[in-house]
Amino acid sequence: MYNKRPEKNPMEKQEIKDEKEWAKKLTPEEYRILREKATEAPFTGEYDSFFEDGVYLCKGCGQELFESSSKFDSGCGWPAFDRAKEGVVSFTEDLSYGMRRIEVTCSSCGGHLGHIFPDGPTETGQRLCINSLSLDFKHKKTT
Repeated sequence: MYNKRPEKNPMEKQEIKDEKEWAKKLTPEEYRILREKATEAPFTGEYDSFFEDGVYLCKGCGQELFESSSKFDSGCGWPAFDRAKEGVVSFTEDLSYGMRRIEVTCSSCGGHLGHIFPDGPTETGQRLCINSLSLDFKHKKTT
Protein backbone atom coordinates (compact mmCIF):
# COMPACT_ATOMS: atom_id res chain seq x y z
CA MET A 1 0.00 0.00 0.00
CA TYR A 2 2.58 2.61 1.07
CA ASN A 3 6.23 2.55 0.13
CA LYS A 4 7.36 1.90 3.69
CA ARG A 5 11.03 2.07 4.48
CA PRO A 6 12.77 0.35 7.38
CA GLU A 7 12.49 2.37 10.55
CA LYS A 8 15.73 4.01 11.58
CA ASN A 9 16.90 4.75 15.05
CA PRO A 10 15.51 8.31 15.39
CA MET A 11 18.67 9.46 17.19
CA GLU A 12 21.02 8.04 14.55
CA LYS A 13 21.11 11.00 12.14
CA GLN A 14 18.88 13.44 13.93
CA GLU A 15 20.24 16.89 14.58
CA ILE A 16 19.43 17.48 18.24
CA LYS A 17 17.89 20.88 18.90
CA ASP A 18 15.62 22.12 21.59
CA GLU A 19 12.48 23.99 20.60
CA LYS A 20 14.07 27.37 21.37
CA GLU A 21 16.80 26.63 18.82
CA TRP A 22 14.19 25.54 16.26
CA ALA A 23 12.21 28.74 16.87
CA LYS A 24 15.34 30.81 16.15
CA LYS A 25 16.22 28.87 12.98
CA LEU A 26 12.74 28.83 11.41
CA THR A 27 10.18 31.52 10.61
CA PRO A 28 7.02 31.34 12.75
CA GLU A 29 5.09 29.66 9.89
CA GLU A 30 7.89 27.17 9.18
CA TYR A 31 8.04 26.35 12.90
CA ARG A 32 4.27 25.87 13.02
CA ILE A 33 4.45 23.32 10.18
CA LEU A 34 7.75 21.51 10.81
CA ARG A 35 7.62 21.38 14.61
CA GLU A 36 3.90 21.65 15.47
CA LYS A 37 2.58 19.55 12.54
CA ALA A 38 0.38 22.28 11.06
CA THR A 39 -0.59 22.55 7.38
CA GLU A 40 -0.29 25.56 5.11
CA ALA A 41 -3.40 26.72 3.27
CA PRO A 42 -3.91 24.95 -0.08
CA PHE A 43 -2.72 26.68 -3.27
CA THR A 44 -0.60 29.18 -1.29
CA GLY A 45 2.77 27.41 -1.21
CA GLU A 46 5.77 28.47 -3.26
CA TYR A 47 6.31 24.99 -4.73
CA ASP A 48 2.72 23.98 -5.57
CA SER A 49 2.98 25.13 -9.21
CA PHE A 50 6.79 25.04 -9.38
CA PHE A 51 8.32 22.57 -11.86
CA GLU A 52 12.05 23.19 -12.30
CA ASP A 53 14.88 20.64 -12.42
CA GLY A 54 16.61 20.00 -9.12
CA VAL A 55 16.10 18.53 -5.70
CA TYR A 56 13.81 19.44 -2.80
CA LEU A 57 15.43 19.65 0.64
CA CYS A 58 14.09 19.61 4.19
CA LYS A 59 13.78 23.21 5.39
CA GLY A 60 14.70 22.08 8.91
CA CYS A 61 17.98 20.27 8.28
CA GLY A 62 18.81 20.44 4.55
CA GLN A 63 18.51 16.69 3.90
CA GLU A 64 17.70 15.91 0.25
CA LEU A 65 14.16 14.53 0.11
CA PHE A 66 12.67 14.53 -3.39
CA GLU A 67 14.00 14.65 -6.95
CA SER A 68 12.07 17.06 -9.16
CA SER A 69 11.37 14.12 -11.52
CA SER A 70 9.13 12.61 -8.81
CA LYS A 71 6.92 15.73 -8.60
CA PHE A 72 3.57 15.91 -10.38
CA ASP A 73 0.59 18.27 -10.53
CA SER A 74 -2.04 16.59 -8.40
CA GLY A 75 -4.38 19.59 -8.22
CA CYS A 76 -4.59 19.14 -4.42
CA GLY A 77 -3.06 22.54 -3.59
CA TRP A 78 0.25 21.28 -2.21
CA PRO A 79 3.39 19.96 -3.90
CA ALA A 80 2.89 16.28 -4.69
CA PHE A 81 5.53 13.61 -5.19
CA ASP A 82 5.20 9.93 -6.04
CA ARG A 83 8.34 8.88 -4.15
CA ALA A 84 11.02 10.18 -1.82
CA LYS A 85 14.71 9.50 -2.08
CA GLU A 86 15.62 6.19 -0.44
CA GLY A 87 15.50 6.21 3.38
CA VAL A 88 14.97 9.96 3.90
CA VAL A 89 11.39 10.04 5.15
CA SER A 90 9.50 8.19 7.86
CA PHE A 91 5.82 7.26 7.92
CA THR A 92 3.66 7.34 11.05
CA GLU A 93 -0.06 6.81 11.57
CA ASP A 94 -1.81 10.14 12.27
CA LEU A 95 -5.25 10.02 13.87
CA SER A 96 -5.62 13.79 14.38
CA TYR A 97 -8.71 15.75 13.38
CA GLY A 98 -10.87 12.62 13.38
CA MET A 99 -9.11 11.21 10.30
CA ARG A 100 -6.82 8.26 9.68
CA ARG A 101 -3.81 9.40 7.67
CA ILE A 102 -0.14 8.57 7.32
CA GLU A 103 2.19 11.42 8.30
CA VAL A 104 5.47 11.98 6.42
CA THR A 105 8.42 13.28 8.44
CA CYS A 106 12.08 13.93 7.69
CA SER A 107 14.17 10.98 8.92
CA SER A 108 17.02 13.30 9.88
CA CYS A 109 15.39 16.06 11.97
CA GLY A 110 11.89 14.65 12.51
CA GLY A 111 10.27 17.69 10.88
CA HIS A 112 6.66 17.31 9.72
CA LEU A 113 6.49 17.40 5.92
CA GLY A 114 2.91 16.38 5.11
CA HIS A 115 0.96 13.18 4.49
CA ILE A 116 0.93 10.29 2.01
CA PHE A 117 -2.17 9.02 0.22
CA PRO A 118 -2.69 5.91 -1.94
CA ASP A 119 -4.21 7.80 -4.89
CA GLY A 120 -1.22 8.90 -6.97
CA PRO A 121 -1.49 8.66 -10.76
CA THR A 122 1.95 7.10 -11.36
CA GLU A 123 3.10 3.49 -11.12
CA THR A 124 3.81 3.89 -7.38
CA GLY A 125 0.16 4.75 -6.70
CA GLN A 126 1.40 7.19 -4.05
CA ARG A 127 0.82 10.91 -3.52
CA LEU A 128 3.11 12.45 -0.96
CA CYS A 129 1.31 15.71 -0.24
CA ILE A 130 4.00 18.03 1.18
CA ASN A 131 3.90 21.55 2.63
CA SER A 132 5.96 24.05 0.61
CA LEU A 133 7.07 25.71 3.84
CA SER A 134 8.77 22.48 4.91
CA LEU A 135 10.92 22.51 1.75
CA ASP A 136 13.86 24.28 0.17
CA PHE A 137 14.88 23.78 -3.46
CA LYS A 138 18.30 23.36 -5.05
CA HIS A 139 18.45 23.81 -8.83
CA LYS A 140 20.10 21.13 -10.91
CA LYS A 141 23.62 22.13 -11.87
CA THR A 142 24.14 22.65 -15.57
CA THR A 143 27.58 22.15 -17.03
